[in-house]
Amino acid sequence: MSPDRPAFVLPSAGPDPLPWDTALAAVLGYARGRRPLRYRSPIEREGRWVLVPAFGFERFDRRPVPTGPLGDDDVLVAEGLHGRLDPGAWETVRRALDDVGPAAAAMAARAAGLPFWDLPDDEVSVLGEPGTVGAALRALGEPPDPHGRYVVAALHHRRPELVPLVTRTTWLQLVPHLVEGDSGVAAVVHRELRTNAAAFGALEDTAAELLGHRLTRLRLHDLLLWLTATLRLPAAVALGRDTALDHHPTTSPPAAAVRTQTS
Repeated sequence: MSPDRPAFVLPSAGPDPLPWDTALAAVLGYARGRRPLRYRSPIEREGRWVLVPAFGFERFDRRPVPTGPLGDDDVLVAEGLHGRLDPGAWETVRRALDDVGPAAAAMAARAAGLPFWDLPDDEVSVLGEPGTVGAALRALGEPPDPHGRYVVAALHHRRPELVPLVTRTTWLQLVPHLVEGDSGVAAVVHRELRTNAAAFGALEDTAAELLGHRLTRLRLHDLLLWLTATLRLPAAVALGRDTALDHHPTTSPPAAAVRTQTS
């Protein structure tokens, strides 16, 4: 392994370092992996096998970033990651986005253009409060409730370099690593990004080159943590290693077939 590709030391994901090549394969598997699904439309007499994305890359990460105030399109993007909402839940998430809009704008202004991993330590420490980025992130809910995870997903999609994408699953992984003075689990993410700056920088650049789409190191951290916590890492790694480095599958399912939930 070359010196600019060190292993990832991610205590939140487990006690052992994650080899850089394994992390890359996992990211490629998340983005490129396909699974077979038997599909039959209402106008067909017989079904057929189609390949659908195994994870949420196409439905979430590659979706265009909505413009203007937070709104309906942001809910649709979040559904691409976490699954469809029933009408009542949809309205709840939509109202919540209206409520958090001003706070999200204030948080971005506070960051002053810096990505999350370059923020000063005080921004994720209670010693720097009030008004810090960490305090704003904590106010989104820890852990995110079933509706709150959609709000967090929408805000991350708007600002993938600033808002950590945290679900209840990854929150539970992060909590044991809180230390005195942390403003919330975002501080744990911040430390791990700082500690593994070289590894994440290399992964960010390499994945962008191979996928034609840049995933920020903040999103990459979330992916590695989520895949590990949900025991999906081996599957993602296998899918990534099964794809040629210069090939991106383009087979897409009918729109009606894309209804699965996955991060």
